[in-house]
Amino acid sequence: MTETRSTCPYCGVGCGVIIESRGSQITGVRGDPDHPANFGRLCTKGSTLHLTASADITAQARLLHPMQRLQRGAPAQRTDWDSALDLAASRFADIIEQHGPDAVGFYISGQLLTEDYYVFNKLAKGLIGSNNIDSNSRLCMSSAVAGYKQSLGMDAPPACYDDIQHAGTIFITGSNTAYAHPILFRRIEDARRANPALQLVVVDPRRTDTAGTADLFLQIQPGTDVMLHHGMLHLMLWEGWTDAAFITAHTSGFDALKALVRDCTPELVAHTCGISQAALLQATRLFAGVQASGQVRTPTLSLYCQGLNQSSSGTAKNTSLINLHLASGQIGRAGAGPFSLTGQPNAMGGREVGGMANLLSGHRDLGKAADRAEVAALWGVPSVPGQPGKTAVEMFQAAADGEIKALWIACTNPAQSMPNQTLVRRALERAEWVVVQEAYAGTATCTYADLLLPASTWGEKEGTVTNSERRISRVRAAVEPAGEARPDWHIATDFAQRLEALLNPQHALGNAGLTTLFPYPTPEAIWLEHRESTRGRDLDISGMSYALLEQAPRQWPMAQGQADGQARLYEDGIFPTADGRARFISVTYQPVAEPRSARYPFSLTTGRLRDQWHGMSRTGTLGHLFGHASEPSVQLHPQDMVQRGLKEGDLVHLTSTRGSVLVPVQASREIGLNQAFMAMHWGEEFLSGQSAQGERLAGVNALTSGAFCPDARQPELKHTPVKILKAEMPWQLLAVAWLPASQGIAVRFALQDLMAQFDFATCVPFASATSNGQGERSGVLFRAARHAAPQSGLLAKIEQLLQLQGPEVLRYSDHKRGQQRAARLIETDTHTVLEGFLLAGDTRAQCWMTTLLKESLPAHSYGRALLIPGATPPMPVVSRGQQVCACFSVTDLAIEEHLAHSTAAPAQRLASLQASLKCGTNCGSCLPQLQRMLASHLMTVSA
Repeated sequence: MTETRSTCPYCGVGCGVIIESRGSQITGVRGDPDHPANFGRLCTKGSTLHLTASADITAQARLLHPMQRLQRGAPAQRTDWDSALDLAASRFADIIEQHGPDAVGFYISGQLLTEDYYVFNKLAKGLIGSNNIDSNSRLCMSSAVAGYKQSLGMDAPPACYDDIQHAGTIFITGSNTAYAHPILFRRIEDARRANPALQLVVVDPRRTDTAGTADLFLQIQPGTDVMLHHGMLHLMLWEGWTDAAFITAHTSGFDALKALVRDCTPELVAHTCGISQAALLQATRLFAGVQASGQVRTPTLSLYCQGLNQSSSGTAKNTSLINLHLASGQIGRAGAGPFSLTGQPNAMGGREVGGMANLLSGHRDLGKAADRAEVAALWGVPSVPGQPGKTAVEMFQAAADGEIKALWIACTNPAQSMPNQTLVRRALERAEWVVVQEAYAGTATCTYADLLLPASTWGEKEGTVTNSERRISRVRAAVEPAGEARPDWHIATDFAQRLEALLNPQHALGNAGLTTLFPYPTPEAIWLEHRESTRGRDLDISGMSYALLEQAPRQWPMAQGQADGQARLYEDGIFPTADGRARFISVTYQPVAEPRSARYPFSLTTGRLRDQWHGMSRTGTLGHLFGHASEPSVQLHPQDMVQRGLKEGDLVHLTSTRGSVLVPVQASREIGLNQAFMAMHWGEEFLSGQSAQGERLAGVNALTSGAFCPDARQPELKHTPVKILKAEMPWQLLAVAWLPASQGIAVRFALQDLMAQFDFATCVPFASATSNGQGERSGVLFRAARHAAPQSGLLAKIEQLLQLQGPEVLRYSDHKRGQQRAARLIETDTHTVLEGFLLAGDTRAQCWMTTLLKESLPAHSYGRALLIPGATPPMPVVSRGQQVCACFSVTDLAIEEHLAHSTAAPAQRLASLQASLKCGTNCGSCLPQLQRMLASHLMTVSA
């Protein structure tokens, strides 16, 4: 067995991993105990990475060869690399020559490595001469970037992870850290155990698992963060809690801000945000670090993410929070500072190389001629264009309008993740030429590609990434790329060299003494050029090398001659602005871009599930990761459901001004009244159907708005006004079956092709309830609904795919009434089990039959009773319950059973639970839910 140190490809925590491999196959993964981001810990997603790289999943899910569509809508055909890249270069060159360099656009990803990002950026801005290159980080971090630059002078998070253990107050706002950055949340839990005086304040419209652990929770109305921050500053001024000495010595613009927040009284803020004045005062005192005893001000660390960023006021939310840090001197010291949590594994690295439409390499300013000249000289090109390019939403709008003719999309899935899917899909359809560079073949965007280029992925790549605390880590390949896949930097370089020859810039190359602008035999060669671009800049990494990074990850800045990087910034009170002072930014509170109305009375927000990642192209290959949230749903407050006559599982039309989806409803007390929540992951790959106009439904982002922040151009994904109406779907279908590991994903892809023949359809994997991810059984669940029963041939196709045909299958059919049932029973060495079933028309037996199948309960006594309609089983079926702990497949019923019989003292019951069932002892992602269940149990016992 070979062991290779690398990093996790999921969130921006940047966890180190050790990959185990044998030959060409990754066989295991564990946390790297020496990596300073995680010290050996991994979340549910990271700890199952090796399972996503299995031979069966690779063969079914990965894009393994270059593929070309000869016409839109036709099946893609295999081609070779030279033909594919020659064709791509020819098409791009023709479009550039006919329509100019701004007729093409590149949409790339925060999951690319820094070296990949660098080549794409140089390709667009240096070779083609267009700034039309943007990243899905625009949907993630651009408001944080703009906020840091406006307030502090540069895009540089000033804090580090170690500040968690030094903080007196941790202020989490707009982040469900327990789900989105679970390993960082483990560090918060550790810090609270070590320091019981540490206070956790959480601000969020939802009572998330993060909020459930808080000492103080402010459940604000969506989009009111700026008003909250202004109101807190108003109170700081009123109570005398500001740091006048720091403000005078190190900031500018405070007088204008004082005048602005004068009117943000506690009464107005409480009314606008939907919180109490007492909670507002308590939060302000804790943020200011003012102790009742009058001791020295304690440090406050704020942690924030998409709840602030994904907003039409995203930059204002960021700067108004930073205002609070500057006003109270909570920056530049241990345990204090505004700390933006990066959403993707290398969104920070992409920002460092300028891989967005309004950025330049090395944190240079696109609007400054001197900065553009420096980059042009480094690259060996005459100039770099000064006009900002099209950002994400603008790029797809331009393509939909016919202004951009060609799109190159790498390592991202805009047909799932972008807001306003009607616009995005119109853009992909209208563009003359679409190239998709992707590791996975089943993404929604792949169906629009004229050319598909197979990219290598986690475990197959070499390069670097930068995490949230500015720490650069090496990414190492454990195995060769699958099939004919190639590293992203290699694909971009090969394409660039071909395009370079067609655009004929030899005069420029000759003047610079170059033969190509892209002389990169290895990713290290790219990184060295990037390193040079940072010399003397705020993010100077001239003191780093691949050799040093092999020894340990390091934080920037780390200039040549320095032994290590800088843990926290601005300790000297000097900021990278013209006068060396941080700036107070005065921006008036603005409500959400689209407020609720009588017609659209609910505020829909989107966010993450605990065990899934983005569009689920990787995590969605594992049924094991669907145990905690098994199917798509929209969550509503129980009171709202009662008022609308909705029951758990009812189908509802979820509709905005842009589109509609059909989805089951779920009750949740996490949600406020007149609000709704739906996970961001549910795209058409897992949730679809057919609209009234006959178009395929596009998942949750068919609803969301492309309205964006005027400074950051980041769209308002966190708020969409919607209406919710019960859907009357008389005919329903549920088909569930275990499948061989070598067929499950392929069957799911085939079923996805059938989803548009129903009004509502969902197709998800599942895994054995007793598995821990190792050698798990997997299956597929297909649920659908229509106004009327479909033709029998469609059901026969579903039965065939799910292997519900043959002599061992019991069946019943009444075509006149649209009723059909099938059940496949298999004899094992010990008992008979249900391997698959289909219920069409009457699906009321689904609860007990699904339990019978998924938990592999003995089924020999049921026989033909499996074909009897109705909700009541012929004999009791006892479920193991809903999964809580994914690592050890521990369910809520098992936890409740243990707690009911526990004789341990209340303070020891969690430890007793962990010792007995092991839940919460591995990745820890389930700990917040365990704590909540324990608290509920103790309240019940005490009552």
